[in-house]
Amino acid sequence: VKMAASDIDTLNFLTPEVAFEIADTIGTPCYAYDLATLRKQAEAALAFPNAFGLTVRYAMKAAPNAAILKLFHSMGLHFDCSSIFEVQRAMAAGVPPDHCSLSSQELGEGFEKLVEKGVKINCCSLLQLEKFCAKCPGKELGLRFNPGVGSGGTSKTNVGGPSSSFGIWHEYADKCSEMVKAAGCKVVRVHTHIGSGSDPAVWRRCTGMSIALCEKFPEVTVLNLGGGYKVARMRTDKGTNLQTDCAVVKDEFEEFSSKFGRKLHLEIEPGTFLSANSACLVASVHDIVQTGTAEGHTFIKLDAGMTDVLRPSLYGAQHPIVVVPRDASRASKRKSYVVCGHCCESGDLMTPAPGEPETLSERMLCEAMPGDVIIIEASGAYCSSMSTKNYNSFPEAPEVMIVDNKVHVIRKRQEVEDIWKNEVDLPAGIIAK
Repeated sequence: VKMAASDIDTLNFLTPEVAFEIADTIGTPCYAYDLATLRKQAEAALAFPNAFGLTVRYAMKAAPNAAILKLFHSMGLHFDCSSIFEVQRAMAAGVPPDHCSLSSQELGEGFEKLVEKGVKINCCSLLQLEKFCAKCPGKELGLRFNPGVGSGGTSKTNVGGPSSSFGIWHEYADKCSEMVKAAGCKVVRVHTHIGSGSDPAVWRRCTGMSIALCEKFPEVTVLNLGGGYKVARMRTDKGTNLQTDCAVVKDEFEEFSSKFGRKLHLEIEPGTFLSANSACLVASVHDIVQTGTAEGHTFIKLDAGMTDVLRPSLYGAQHPIVVVPRDASRASKRKSYVVCGHCCESGDLMTPAPGEPETLSERMLCEAMPGDVIIIEASGAYCSSMSTKNYNSFPEAPEVMIVDNKVHVIRKRQEVEDIWKNEVDLPAGIIAK
């Protein structure tokens, strides 16, 4: 797959000067976040169409650095946590417990202590509900349902429908009602989520199905519609327009209110929408190699890879890539490359074919030389947080925040000794000397 020379990607928020500053002072690889973009995306989410009130919960699994959590907390966002450890991390960043909502595949030990502190729990399976009723009788809770439809960018990002384990299957709603009643608990929230990269038509259908679930629970005051707001990473992508694509939500809530006399409060849980295009990975061109056959390629080898941006290797996800040449005279020269990472792993690709992580794809870029800076754009969501850090014993990359073109370190580079500091020797004598 080759792109026309006119189709090369360009820098999003970095300038070449700031890119070089990061590379030369912090070192590469390094994640760079843009405060202005994070703020702009949060403001867009806070303007989500709603009828009777809105809470925006940041899906912190997308990018959980404390600086980002503190920024969003200061703007009035609450937080969607996917493990009890994310709850602890949010609280350590100064987020009040009652601003945290836990929806987890694994309802960890000690969740009842979080409930006592004010953390909101959404039970995501019948067993979780059974555990909640046993340990928190009489308490308020939420139920996460699988509404029966999904809309992910790939099967790996689809978290709704019959092939998904996420949430309680919607046909078990009556069973949930019986269990809750027996324990004296109260269902005050219904939660659904149909997956990342939602199709607006499916999203509309899911809203109606989610509202219908609220009919079964008369004490529900909050409907959480999850996340799944597609962002345009590549220039050919079409992102979700919250004001137009999601306007149906307000209509559905008003119709429900007219029919049942209940004004539901809306919650949404954007992660990718807030952070994906708010960051990039600053890396360096480490080597350039060629395979000389007619079917061969020219490969750019980075000093980064799946240890930092896993999405291409996992999903065949596409990220804009920009070579920033040290010699400005090469800025107008073009060449087609396969970009690969530094891991001893054939699947460590930055330019797979779309949706095909094992298939090589070429990308038209500025002509590159070893020592050039290379930017992997749209690396703000599920990159730092979902990296395979320490594979091949590469240290975890640092993170910086760009504020008015000034670079602020928000996470230091991991010391190599920290990779093995938790390892413990076997007792003496087990391994022969």
